Amino acid sequence: MKTILFLNVMIVIATVAAGAYMEFSKRTIEKKRLKFAARWSMGAFSLLMLAAIGLMVPDVIFAAEAGAVSSASGLGFIAAALCTGLATIGAGYAVGAVGSSALGAVSEDPSILGKTLIFVGLAEGIAIYGLIISILILGRI
Repeated sequence: MKTILFLNVMIVIATVAAGAYMEFSKRTIEKKRLKFAARWSMGAFSLLMLAAIGLMVPDVIFAAEAGAVSSASGLGFIAAALCTGLATIGAGYAVGAVGSSALGAVSEDPSILGKTLIFVGLAEGIAIYGLIISILILGRI
């Protein structure tokens, strides 16, 4: 289990290092090579994470047989983590889309800055909603 997670960390570090090298090197790099490298890295990372989850499933099943209270609280922690994580990913995507559009609109007409800030704030609210639901879940455990 630790070996699989260590390999995942190494894949992430290698991907970041390769991206930094490609960015700062003076050579031009073909887009096909970049797409191939990104797909390979994401595929290897996904397969290793699925293997790690597959290795954790028997432990979760045996923990459920030992006592229902520990299993329920464990699932509550997983639910809270998923709620916060997915909400922040969604908020990041929304802020990226809305923020870039707002910047373009403000560059054309500076008088609409206030309206665009409202839209960016609404996009950031997605993460706050996820955090509130996580706090409610953790309060029930």
